[in-house]
Amino acid sequence: MLTRVARLHGTRDLRVETQEVRAPGPGEVLLRMAAGGICGSDLHYYQHGGFGPVQVREPIISGHEASGYVEAVGSGTDALKAGMLVAVNPSQPCGTCRYCAIGQPIHCLDMRFMGSAMRLPHEQGMFRDRLIVPAVQCHPVAADLTPAEAACSEPLAVCLHAAAQAGDLSGARVLVTGAGPIGLLTTAAARHAGAAEIVVTDLTDAALARAPAMGATATVNVAQDPDGLAAWQKDKGTFDVVFDCSAAGPALRSAFAAVKPRGTIVQVGVTGDITIPLNALVGKEIVWRGSQRFHDEFAQAVDLLSRRVIDVRPIISHAYPLERAVEAFEQAGDRTVACKVQLTFNGSH
Repeated sequence: MLTRVARLHGTRDLRVETQEVRAPGPGEVLLRMAAGGICGSDLHYYQHGGFGPVQVREPIISGHEASGYVEAVGSGTDALKAGMLVAVNPSQPCGTCRYCAIGQPIHCLDMRFMGSAMRLPHEQGMFRDRLIVPAVQCHPVAADLTPAEAACSEPLAVCLHAAAQAGDLSGARVLVTGAGPIGLLTTAAARHAGAAEIVVTDLTDAALARAPAMGATATVNVAQDPDGLAAWQKDKGTFDVVFDCSAAGPALRSAFAAVKPRGTIVQVGVTGDITIPLNALVGKEIVWRGSQRFHDEFAQAVDLLSRRVIDVRPIISHAYPLERAVEAFEQAGDRTVACKVQLTFNGSH
């Protein structure tokens, strides 16, 4: 059987090609893919050939946030039935290295993460019509959940993990810098965790317009109003927690100014080397904590989406069929109108 794939050969060299797909083996599932979201890392691969030390060194099928319908199952996969819509967990820790052994699979020394150029050979991703995947990575979703919503399980899991890194958010005052998909889903995760006040900043009105639906109590366009956070920066800062989802130098400096002494900054966005206000970090005894990926949070994300406790529909802005993948990537790069841009596949209903 042939399947179409969206394969990136180099910077802005994305081609829809075909390749063979085999039958599922023991413990495996054949999926008819339904929807797949374009993530910031996918966009970095397309626009710049990578980010930081992670560079595309060979052709790669991108895509690590996707949903699909079960088409066929191998032996030993009785829990999954043909026709089920599932969210696919792209994370495959080895389970045996020293970090897996101490309950830190996020830091697995032999992590296989679908659609990632981090290792060589690259781990191929999910932008394709059909995919063979281990059944253990397939999470059935509620019957009335759309493929587009199910495909948001992965980015929501990232944000649930980030929220957990902050500790107890009950009644907290929170700042989220950057209102892209991750910033907006972090806003939703913080609201779900009990945050009382959530201020969201960005450079574009289009991004900020979606923030109230995701739980923001206030928004600030820092391009139009550079001093818009001044009220929260008084008296050494007022926010208990800042989630920096932008990784932009100016946003990070404002975060250090706005967080209160002994407050926490959770670093969600990534970039290259950056200058930091070290005196503020020391003088205010700030906790600055990184957050990457997820583990148990994927199942939590599927549950929250299935019950629509967190509704991701406001962030899904565009959908393009696989044959228009280049258009989709170009659209995803235009933050004045785009938020979560998704590809749809032959398996979508």
